[in-house]
Amino acid sequence: MAVITVPKVLREKLGEDGTDSLVELINRSEVKSKEDVLKFIEEKFEKRLTLEASQINERITTEVSKTNEQIATETLQINERITTEVSKINEQIAAETLQINERITTEVSKINERITTEVSKINERITTEISKVNNNISEAKSEIIKWMFIFWAGQIGVLLGILFAFFKR
Repeated sequence: MAVITVPKVLREKLGEDGTDSLVELINRSEVKSKEDVLKFIEEKFEKRLTLEASQINERITTEVSKTNEQIATETLQINERITTEVSKINEQIAAETLQINERITTEVSKINERITTEVSKINERITTEISKVNNNISEAKSEIIKWMFIFWAGQIGVLLGILFAFFKR
């Protein structure tokens, strides 16, 4: 609050009570004026703030709408590109799978042919070896029988010799 000095002439005419009342009146008037000015400025500020906030909200809404449209457009483009790329990749996978299956089939048939050839070679070799073993067994058998006859003939000769010696006496 500002300090008010009342001139001496006015103070003498009004007296002390009148001067104090005048100063109080002026102070109240000043306070009331300040309150009125603050209220007016506050209302004006609120109106301006509301107007600015609504403009900002409109701009934000417009920008968000534009951004959402851009996002939707870009998302659609990305989805189309992904679909195209996935389709290309699926085609490549199908082609590669077909080639691999053909190669596997070819390799399996080659392996089967080789196994068949090797098995037939092994069968021929086994047959040949069995034939050789059978021949060896036959030869050994005939050799054993020959030696058995020689042994029996020798035994019979010895027995006959013993019997002749025994009966001659």
